Amino acid sequence: MRHVAAAVIGLCLASATAEAAPKHGISAFGDLKYPADFTHFDYVNPDAPKGGKISLIGPVPIETFDNFNGYILKGDAVQGYALMFDSLMAAASDEPDALYGLVAKTAELADDRKSITFDLREEARFADGTPVTAEDVCDSFRLLSTQGHERIRITIRDVDGCDALSAHQLRYRFRGERTRDLPLTVAALPIFSKAYYAKVDFAKSTLDPPLGSGPYKIKAFKPGEYVTYGRRDDYWAKDLPVNKGRYNFDEVRFDYFRDRTAAFEALKSGTIDLREEYTSRDWATGYDFPAVKDGRVIKAELPDETPSGAQGFFLNLRREKFQDIRVRQAMNLAFDFEWTNKNLFYGLYDRTASFFELSPLKADGLPKPEELALLEPYRAELRPAVFGDAVLPPVSDGSGQDRKLLREASRLLDEAGWRSDGGLRRNGKGETLDVEFLIESPVFERILGPYIKNLRLLGINASIRTVDDAQYQERQKNYDYDVVSSRFMAGLTPGDGLRIFFGSESARSPGTYNMSGVASPAIDGLIDQIVAAQSRQQLNVAGRALDRVLRAEEFWVPNWHKASYWVAYWDKFGRPRIQPKYDRGIVDTWWYDEAKAKRIANGN
Repeated sequence: MRHVAAAVIGLCLASATAEAAPKHGISAFGDLKYPADFTHFDYVNPDAPKGGKISLIGPVPIETFDNFNGYILKGDAVQGYALMFDSLMAAASDEPDALYGLVAKTAELADDRKSITFDLREEARFADGTPVTAEDVCDSFRLLSTQGHERIRITIRDVDGCDALSAHQLRYRFRGERTRDLPLTVAALPIFSKAYYAKVDFAKSTLDPPLGSGPYKIKAFKPGEYVTYGRRDDYWAKDLPVNKGRYNFDEVRFDYFRDRTAAFEALKSGTIDLREEYTSRDWATGYDFPAVKDGRVIKAELPDETPSGAQGFFLNLRREKFQDIRVRQAMNLAFDFEWTNKNLFYGLYDRTASFFELSPLKADGLPKPEELALLEPYRAELRPAVFGDAVLPPVSDGSGQDRKLLREASRLLDEAGWRSDGGLRRNGKGETLDVEFLIESPVFERILGPYIKNLRLLGINASIRTVDDAQYQERQKNYDYDVVSSRFMAGLTPGDGLRIFFGSESARSPGTYNMSGVASPAIDGLIDQIVAAQSRQQLNVAGRALDRVLRAEEFWVPNWHKASYWVAYWDKFGRPRIQPKYDRGIVDTWWYDEAKAKRIANGN
């Protein structure tokens, strides 16, 4: 499902059109696939029937929820909350970063790129029938910029203000020179009712269903078990081009389970309709139950054309023991991906090397002249490795304990002042080198086990701490860990949102995605270059320069990736002929096939 929140944190960018004029859509560099008179996206079935329901497990690995407002830091947000809220414009899932009019009919970017004006559709309505006005949009910005989640606030910090020019026209103003990201960022912000939040505390966690203007509203829920969204028959925008053929299910239900085994059994029994698989062992060996064999359950690999992003074990640089890069390099040398992939992953993954894997922003080989032009101003503070071949993770002999790599790791630890003493590494103060991996699912224990063994062979006092979901979320928000596994995706046109992952400000702010606490003026400056890029070529060059710097710091142990989604579902759904290039498209483009569902019910 394409979350509006993804656009909110700045992974989409602003229009680069040179001439100010009202337009039906905006994109990073001005290119739009769909004309002003388009009737629907290519990846939908405009005649898809409405009805039925789908039950599935949400994409966020949490076990419960205590908050229907996912736009604040407090609490654990419910899965699918974005289904309740409209935005000014909606994303096209077959373009890198284009948005088209939803609540807004048109958007007009000023010649100096310091403001954007939106004209609203007069027919836009909240679920209670009240109109969506410019005052609602501007008040939504006020709430998000003052009380919203830190991830959102960082990306809109350079929005100077929102002015309601009339009931159905508003203007966002921007400050500074690097404003390219901001028009699309504000166009994708959720819209709240000003009247509703005049009576309700926006910053407070709540299980009172909120008032929205989106295609769904909360129908039923039980924390720790499920939430059901009901499709609104009176949804004002159901026939707009951006929504035609979308949101076809009468009910969308997200189920919660305490562990993966229970979730898998729920699929096998038909308790849930669809499950995305994230475990290679289960995908390779677990889907041999009768319903798969006789075709009632479909096991599908959906292509994923988005950059795979960066998944890895992130070392918390806020901890003094990880400040020395030699310790971090030793941690990298101890992880044997080749053995892990063969013996645990059934050879289904490729090794991740870049923070922009499967993307034109991935650095390769020596820096090109145009990359060097961006890197040279920071040479004094950058590591020499930045100016050589792009840093790659070590390649082992596949034995599980590559002696050559472990000897090199031992040498690095010695050089860093961590000497072996009675089987444990100690520094000059006599402190042991303790490294704790924080996880919230026992599934990762089988992957970490061999890695922990290698670390202990080096004298590192490595351990695994498995905590419940609530404790995990809280410790992650406050960076209370040594090492944590995480994945981030920068999208096809990364921009200001990179600050949430690697910016100095995010390293000091709670609840961001800067898991390692990276803080560097050079990194901040290169992110500025990405934000300032006026063409995709400039963007790619700046991205490759940043990738070199990040990889040279070795603050993570890169994991693995694949270019597909693993999905298993009961065969009672219809799918469009074309899948969106950059999304699964399940919740918003599939539909319930009554004839197929009857066959399933009859055991056929």
